[in-house]
Amino acid sequence: MIEELSLRQLSYFVAAAEVGTMTGAAATLHVSQSAVSLGLADLERQLGVQLVLRQRSKGLTLTAAGQELISPARTLLRLAEELRSGAHDLGGALRGRLVMGCFQTIGPFVMPTLLDSFAHAHPEVELDFVEGSVVDLEAMLLDGQCEVALLYDMDLSPTVHRETVYLTSPHVLLAPTHPLADRSSIALRDLADHDMIMLDFPPSRHHFSALLAEHGVTPRVRHSSVNFEMVRSLVARGHGFSLLIQRPTVEVSYEGRPLVVRPLVDDVEPTAVVLAWPSTAPPTRRARAFADHCHAVLTS
Repeated sequence: MIEELSLRQLSYFVAAAEVGTMTGAAATLHVSQSAVSLGLADLERQLGVQLVLRQRSKGLTLTAAGQELISPARTLLRLAEELRSGAHDLGGALRGRLVMGCFQTIGPFVMPTLLDSFAHAHPEVELDFVEGSVVDLEAMLLDGQCEVALLYDMDLSPTVHRETVYLTSPHVLLAPTHPLADRSSIALRDLADHDMIMLDFPPSRHHFSALLAEHGVTPRVRHSSVNFEMVRSLVARGHGFSLLIQRPTVEVSYEGRPLVVRPLVDDVEPTAVVLAWPSTAPPTRRARAFADHCHAVLTS
């Protein structure tokens, strides 16, 4: 009966799904392979569905039913861990593991300080992170691979709750020799006749193309790259301008070539950097503490 499901069975299922083999799941959980195999078989029997396909040469793959179960199973295990930690702590120090997601181009600007400062504030919480695009991070949130994510409020679905941490606006990046570099600020329409180096990490291309289109500009994209620093290096070499949101403290490329940053004349709506988590599940105490920490650190 479903009422007899155990957290141990669900932990076997989630570990097997993530590692891809019974042996690997057993090693991860520090139990015997037979325990994982029997626990998973019992779970399938109680649910009345097959959750994994067992292929000797290829390991384990999830069935359609397994794919449906994996996200709520992760959520339930995380909440159970939160309950155990809360009961143990009785309102005291937070503990346990917290995995956060971070948009790939935001990460280098915020993750080092967040890792250090959060560890100082909550030394018994093990903070780890994963990186990706907005699409990647939303999928990881809904799949339970991370509890909370820091990303741009662009193209997010209603399936995730978000709260704004800070606002940021795009700027124009140029080589010092660029014809527009001597201006103190630049209008988007003035970029129409110049080559562009496009950051093509989703949803950046869509966002910047739409922004230019609003001002009657179709960008002349000379090169595209998913790599933030590649874009900056190509701009420094004089291959074109770029529009970016994040701004490093040091305005030189990887090669040490100088760069020029200019604000936009146009009244451009700022982009929100938000914390997000699944709308269907409240954040754990650890996730809520991390969110509060982000507000304190990143807006100070």
